Amino acid sequence: MVEYAKNECLNGTDRIHDQGKHNRIETRTASTWSLPKGSGTELWHDHFKTLICIYRVVDRFDTRVKSWRTIHEKAYYLCTREVSATEANKVVRDHWGIENRIHHVRDTRMNEDASRIRKNPCIFGLLRSFALNLMRFNKIESISLALYDNALSLDRVLGYQGI
Repeated sequence: MVEYAKNECLNGTDRIHDQGKHNRIETRTASTWSLPKGSGTELWHDHFKTLICIYRVVDRFDTRVKSWRTIHEKAYYLCTREVSATEANKVVRDHWGIENRIHHVRDTRMNEDASRIRKNPCIFGLLRSFALNLMRFNKIESISLALYDNALSLDRVLGYQGI
C-alpha cells in the first residue's frame, strides 16, 4: 500500500496555519490518495477508500530557554469513505476537540487517572461522561464549581433537566 501511495494518485493537498495558540505556530498539510478496490493485499483493505497523510510543522516557543524549537511530524490515517484534503485536514484537527472537551476534563476535574477502580472501570467512565453531558446540557459554565455544588446537595443533581 505504501508503494501505491507514492504513485501519482494524489487527490489533493490542503494547508492550515494556526498562530498564537499555546506558544506555538503550527502548519498542517493534508494530502489524500484514493484507494480503489484491490489496492491492498488483504480482503479487509477494500473497506478503506482514502489514505490521508498529515504533515505537521510546529514552531514552539520554549519559555525556559527563550527560544523557538521546530518539530516535524507525519501521521497517516485510513478512511472508509472518500474525503478531500480540505475535509481530511478539518476532521483530523477537530478530533482533538473531543480530547479537550471530554477526556481532559475527566482527567483533571474528576481525577480519572488517579482512580483505583479495577473492576468494571468503564462503567464509572460512562457515569463520568453522563455527568459531564448532563452539566453541558444544562449550560453549566464552571464544571469544577458544579461538581462541588452537586456533591453538597443531591437535590441539585435531581433538579437538572434531561434526567
